[in-house]
Amino acid sequence: NEIMKVLTIISTLFIPLTFIAGVYGMNFDTSKPLNMPELLSPYGYVVTMGAMGAIALAMLVYFVKKGWIGSSWFK
Repeated sequence: NEIMKVLTIISTLFIPLTFIAGVYGMNFDTSKPLNMPELLSPYGYVVTMGAMGAIALAMLVYFVKKGWIGSSWFK
């Protein structure tokens, strides 16, 4: 039961990160008007990686506060 809990939390952390990486990993044609404007930004990669880190950290903090992850992980 504890193993399934850990695996579920790990997969829950990686699902939104995989989605974001999948969206930004697609090839976009920047000559068309309905594309993602942040692809041409010089800080787009850094902002995306920062957002992914913030999402993972926020979810981890949420799981700890809800008691779903024991405090023994952080000792």
